[in-house]
Amino acid sequence: MLLAAEMGTGFVAALAGILGLLIGSFLNVVIYRVPRMMERQWAAECAELNGAPAQPAEKFNLLAPRSRCSSCGHVIHWYENIPVLSYVFLRGKCSACGAPYGVRYPLVEAVTGALFFFCAWRWGWTMTALAWCGFSAALLALAMIDWDTTLLPDDITLPLLWAGLIAAALQWNPAVDLPSALWGGVAGYLSLWAVYWAFKLATGKEGMGYGDFKLFAALGAWFGWTALVPMILMASVIGAAVGIAMKFSSGLREGGYVPFGPFLAGAGLTAMIFGPQSILRFIGL
Repeated sequence: MLLAAEMGTGFVAALAGILGLLIGSFLNVVIYRVPRMMERQWAAECAELNGAPAQPAEKFNLLAPRSRCSSCGHVIHWYENIPVLSYVFLRGKCSACGAPYGVRYPLVEAVTGALFFFCAWRWGWTMTALAWCGFSAALLALAMIDWDTTLLPDDITLPLLWAGLIAAALQWNPAVDLPSALWGGVAGYLSLWAVYWAFKLATGKEGMGYGDFKLFAALGAWFGWTALVPMILMASVIGAAVGIAMKFSSGLREGGYVPFGPFLAGAGLTAMIFGPQSILRFIGL
C-alpha cells in the first residue's frame, strides 16, 4: 500500500511537472509582453490627455500576435515551441535565420516545471497544491519582469495578494488562518511603505517602488505576519550581496540600483519550499 501511494504521488507530481513546463512557456510570454502592454497603455493615455488622435496599432496582448523570432520575424510553429525540447532540438537558434534564442526561455520553463513538481509532491492532488503552483508561477513572472524593467505589475501583484487571502479563508493554505493572512498583508504593505518614506525624507530619493509594497503584502497574505521578518531579512541580505558584487563587476544599470522584487520573490519561494523559519538559519540568525 505504501509503495502504491508513493507511485501515485510520483505520478501526480510528474503530471504537475509537465503542466509546469507548459505554464512556464506561457510565463515567457507574460514576462515579455506584459511590460510592453503597459507601455502601450500609458502611451495611449498620454495621447488621449494631449488630445492627439488615436493611432491604429497591431493587436498586442498575451494571445496575439503569435510568437515570432525577434531577428527575422519568423512565426514560431507549435512544434518549435515545445517546452525545453524545442530549444534543445533547435540548438537554441531560430530555424529560419539561425539567430540565437536566450537560454532564459528554457530555464523559466524548467524552473516552473520543477516548482509545480515540488508542490504536487508535497501536497498531493489537492487545492493546496494548486494554490501554491499559482503562487510559484506568479512570483517567477514578477521576479523576471522586475529584473528586466523594474516594474511589478498590479495585474499580477494584486491578484496574488487576493489569492493569498482567499486561500487562507478557504483553508487551502492550512498553515495560515485568515486573521494572520489579513494582518500579514497589512503589515507587509505598511512596513515597506514606512521604509520608503523614511528613506525619501532622509535622502530626497526613492529607495524602492510601490510595487515592492504590494508584493511584500502578498507574501504576508500567503505566509502570515510572523513570516515577514525572516523574508525581508533574506531578501535584504542577498540583495545587498548581489548589488555589491554587481558594483565591483560594473554590472549595475544606469542609476546604480538593483530591483528589490526578485529578492522578495526568492525569499517567498524559499519560504514555500523550506518554511519561513528556515530562512533565519540560512542567513545565520
